[in-house]
Amino acid sequence: MATLGFNSPGIRNPVAPIISRALVSLSKTLSIPPSTFPSSKARAYRHRHRRRPLNPRPNSISESSVSPPASSKEEEEESGLEEEEEVDPRVEVRYLDPGMEAGSIGEWQLDFCSRPILDERGKKVWELVVCDGTLSLQYTRFFPNNVINSVTLRDAIASISASLGVPLPQKIRFFRSQMQTIITKACNELGIKAVPSKRCLSLLLWLEERYETVYTRHPGFQQGSKPLLALDNPFPVELPENLFGDKWAFVQLPFSAVQEEVSSLETRYAFGASLDLDLLGLEIEDKTLVPGLAVASSRAKPLAAWMNGLEVCSVEVDIGRACLILSVGVATRYIYATYNKNAATTQEAEAWEAAKKACGGLHFLAIQESLDSEDCVGFWLLLDLPPSPV
Repeated sequence: MATLGFNSPGIRNPVAPIISRALVSLSKTLSIPPSTFPSSKARAYRHRHRRRPLNPRPNSISESSVSPPASSKEEEEESGLEEEEEVDPRVEVRYLDPGMEAGSIGEWQLDFCSRPILDERGKKVWELVVCDGTLSLQYTRFFPNNVINSVTLRDAIASISASLGVPLPQKIRFFRSQMQTIITKACNELGIKAVPSKRCLSLLLWLEERYETVYTRHPGFQQGSKPLLALDNPFPVELPENLFGDKWAFVQLPFSAVQEEVSSLETRYAFGASLDLDLLGLEIEDKTLVPGLAVASSRAKPLAAWMNGLEVCSVEVDIGRACLILSVGVATRYIYATYNKNAATTQEAEAWEAAKKACGGLHFLAIQESLDSEDCVGFWLLLDLPPSPV
């Protein structure tokens, strides 16, 4: 069988000593039921921690002198969520967390696309949505469809800096490949590096929330309207030689160990990327095993360095083709590795994907000098993100 990447040695030793079992027993050790991401609890978490805009809709209840009846803590939280969601869908957001130092926000996440909303001309409204990774900065602005170009976007980005009193960022990440030309040109004219990447977690979660609490409540909302710029899911291509490894294995780490790896990522590893686990709000027990992929290479450091510049998004198993697919950037998918297809390997691959689903899509990629090594050269925490609703 021809191998475009590198062959699997089969189920091997774990990526670190704290992993206690091989993949074959993974399906028996899951401690939470399968679920889809994001859960209602995750949405509730984000609502409770969502930063309020500078010009929120006045809350007539809070202005009343009549005290509400006593209620349980859960009822108060649910009531708070409902009140927070009741905002004017036509109001644009301008917000900077007062506790955040303006100069500390060096990266933004941006979406510039049409929304399922029609204006008075019967044309789709476009919207610019910008935030940082912690949602400490939030900005939205609506546009008519006849002014969509790089000049409009450039001026809008500059206005964010002026209106919120923050410096322009060094980087802006975006996840729509169709907007790459406009966004890149606008950023280049402002001296900003445009980074095409699906690792726009905060932005995607916020867009999901806005769809539920803003767009669907707008007077011009069009039920069933499909996104104008759907996300690409291109056919996977051959892996570049500089990304080849020597061996790979399905592995797993307890969630508590994953959290430790993330917390020490900056100090222990020169290469890798984390995710804001608090923002995700995933309901995962500490002992739950999170699936991952360990890659061994005699040139582990150069390999990790190359991977570090790719904006690694996710790893998935293509059961039909008996291969692993590596997704990077916004529209690039590589055939990362292949394996001999039989009943045993198919079962292992299905168990690995089932483990990801049970963990809300959470998984990781570790690069090591050998599969028996106790240390990683690079560690990437990854997530299977749901498609944007807009």
